[in-house]
Amino acid sequence: MEYSRDIDKLRHTAAHVMAQAVQEIWPEAKVTIGPAIDNGFYYDFDKKEPFSDDDLRRIEKVMYRIINKNLPLTQSFMNRDEARKYFATEGETYKVELIEGIKDQEVSIFKTGDGEFVDLCKGPHVASTGLIKGVKLLSVAGAYWRGDEKRPMLQRIYGTAFFTQKELDEYLKMLEEAGKRDHRKIATQLDLFHIYHDTAGAGLIFYHPNGAMLRKVIEDYTKTQHLKRGYQLVSTPHILKGKLWDISGHAENYRDNMYYFKVDDEDYAVKPMNCPGHILIYKSQTRSYRDLPIRYFELGTVYRQEKAGVLHGLLRVRGFTQDDAHLFIRPEQIKNEVIDVIDFVFDTMKDFGFNDLHIELSTRPEKFMGSIANWDKATAALKDALDTKELKYEINEGDGAFYGPKIDIKLKDAIGRLWQCGTIQCDFLLPERFELSYVDEAGQQAQPVMLHRALMGSLERFIGTLIEHYAGNFPLWLAPNQVAIIPIKQEHNAFALQIKQALQQADIRVIVDDRNESLSKRIREASVKKIPYQIILGDKEAQAQQVAVRQQNGTDLGAMSVEALVGLLKQQIIDKK
Repeated sequence: MEYSRDIDKLRHTAAHVMAQAVQEIWPEAKVTIGPAIDNGFYYDFDKKEPFSDDDLRRIEKVMYRIINKNLPLTQSFMNRDEARKYFATEGETYKVELIEGIKDQEVSIFKTGDGEFVDLCKGPHVASTGLIKGVKLLSVAGAYWRGDEKRPMLQRIYGTAFFTQKELDEYLKMLEEAGKRDHRKIATQLDLFHIYHDTAGAGLIFYHPNGAMLRKVIEDYTKTQHLKRGYQLVSTPHILKGKLWDISGHAENYRDNMYYFKVDDEDYAVKPMNCPGHILIYKSQTRSYRDLPIRYFELGTVYRQEKAGVLHGLLRVRGFTQDDAHLFIRPEQIKNEVIDVIDFVFDTMKDFGFNDLHIELSTRPEKFMGSIANWDKATAALKDALDTKELKYEINEGDGAFYGPKIDIKLKDAIGRLWQCGTIQCDFLLPERFELSYVDEAGQQAQPVMLHRALMGSLERFIGTLIEHYAGNFPLWLAPNQVAIIPIKQEHNAFALQIKQALQQADIRVIVDDRNESLSKRIREASVKKIPYQIILGDKEAQAQQVAVRQQNGTDLGAMSVEALVGLLKQQIIDKK
């Protein structure tokens, strides 16, 4: 018999096996929900004592015993009231609450084996526990019931599972490497940013000088590239009236993620998106078909109300900046503009060192606005552009934005992880809701189409991705400090300042470490800070008016003139090396 290698089914099954193991060891523990997630699964438990690392190993042993029994998983359906009584009798109050929120008269139940574990669950699962060949429990975290900070705090056990032990071993090796590349640790080492949870607030980033310089390099790069490609720079306010979000549909579909407040008894909101502001600029004057496409670009800072439990360094924050653009185009321009954006994403990612990209086409969600006919046209247009480019892509059913389908472009980093970056969304809805128009060739009013697009997405998340991709060893053009000048003795300090000024005149980012510390310690600290080049200055160099150049990896380039060094560095920066 052939079994599906659907990894999500396997991991969902592993979550059930874990819950069964936990209740076998601690019968008093109550179970809540346990889905498959990216790269693994979790299950939330209500248990008085906290889970320890020893507990995780104990749970794993029981899980393998259940797995080795090769117990079948079977689905059945139970009357809603009957199911509520059953789980109430079992003391599973969380399951009872879930059932009370189900409108159907029947609910889906999954049974493991002959009833060793019974769970309220829609599935799907693999046929039997024996298909799990490798499983590992990874960590424990706190999680509020149903994500509500006013509800009980639960214990969430994270794990992962694979169809083979080899796949598990490879994944655990990757996790070990990922731990070394954790952007939060490297950011501390390189003094890039900090989050002042207690004094300023969670999910809000403070860039220190090194981090702000890295960000400036990225911002300067993207502004230059947008201007070269015919985009116009705009800037919009951080707060806008609530009625604007009513028109856009965000108040109806996104309000839980927004920050609302009152001014003079009128609702305002901190913007979670930049699109309404760009729409107002478009509406500021009459537009002709000859004007289109109009491409507005903004490094727009937005704020979204994320739960505390999901915040994670730069990768998940409450305040972030998008490299956001909105294209106002004629319907017949959709395909070519989408293709141009795809090319723009690929070119940008290549410059930053990412050559392996993964593409998804996300279609209409259950909760959407606008006509199905327009949704179909928008989806077909995005698909046509991808097919014309002969790009491979996956269909991500039901994951589009509420106003339109989208292309998501994910990049693969140095250790094989996928990260969300570019997105292209085709929108017929907002032009209609905001009554946008242009004068067509016949002198009639026509409605434009909007493309919402970002290349890097969130600058914060992209910077976090860059840190982990390069493990902090940025290519020269991105490095916050490109050169460290280390004078051997105090009498060499004047020459060091002379070299510093020459490099700064050539737009090279340089620091001088003239501290009263040993030469070996200063060289070592420059390496720890991952500064790409070190210049060592002693008597010999001062007399010859040359510099001894050393790379961060320890390679000695020998002595050269300042002019030769500048030429070397400038070419490397141009080549994005």
